[in-house]
Amino acid sequence: MPSDPLPDLIVDQGSLRQHWVTRVEDLPATFCSVVEGGVTPGEHMLLRFTVSTPNIGLADVNIGDPSQHVNDGLFELSNCHKHYHFRHYALYQLIDPNTGYVWRAAKRGFCMIDVEKYNPYPGPNNNPRTYTSCGAVGIPGNQGISKGWADTYIWKLGGQYFVLDGGDGQPEVPPGDYILRVTVNPPYAQASGEPCRALDTNTGLCHQFAESDYTNNVAEVRVTVPDHKGRQSVGPLKDEPSIAIEPIDQ
Repeated sequence: MPSDPLPDLIVDQGSLRQHWVTRVEDLPATFCSVVEGGVTPGEHMLLRFTVSTPNIGLADVNIGDPSQHVNDGLFELSNCHKHYHFRHYALYQLIDPNTGYVWRAAKRGFCMIDVEKYNPYPGPNNNPRTYTSCGAVGIPGNQGISKGWADTYIWKLGGQYFVLDGGDGQPEVPPGDYILRVTVNPPYAQASGEPCRALDTNTGLCHQFAESDYTNNVAEVRVTVPDHKGRQSVGPLKDEPSIAIEPIDQ
């Protein structure tokens, strides 16, 4: 018997490469990314970036209503955002290629929905947008990613940044070239008493949901961190206004 069709998520490397910027911004204490990321409010040098995770597989990522997953560890309720976040959906890493040191981003949670059609997708063009609601306490949600669609977190959104000046308790990122790595549905080693929802038999590691191919879940681009003195912006989005622009902090 043939196995059931599975989704296949990728990270859109072209979008990542074209949508990043390092610049100075003022982060208010009211931003959820400041609260959850342990960031000191005020002016900081940031690396912002866009992440898009298309589903190029033969089936949807169908998670459904978070309230139906209260006890299985897939979701957690964000007290700041007032809605449910899918746990371990994506991993953001800024890596020093010389030392291997890794910095973490400010983002702590993800709401997985259909945001935009993925144009290169080879499948039918009439597949509808299905997953559109994060869900909250007492409000049903429907999370997932339809085949041929992408969940996209644009660079303006809350948490789509690394703090480069040490303002989040991590070491300062010195000027230079770095690797920005994004992993969707990242692997993890099963801890004692922890469920392994999808086992990759090639690596022996677990994932939050099954895919037809785990080898295409990572994208990397090279980014440049400028001298931290002054308000110099660097990157493909360097001409965007250098102001705090987190109108949607989710």
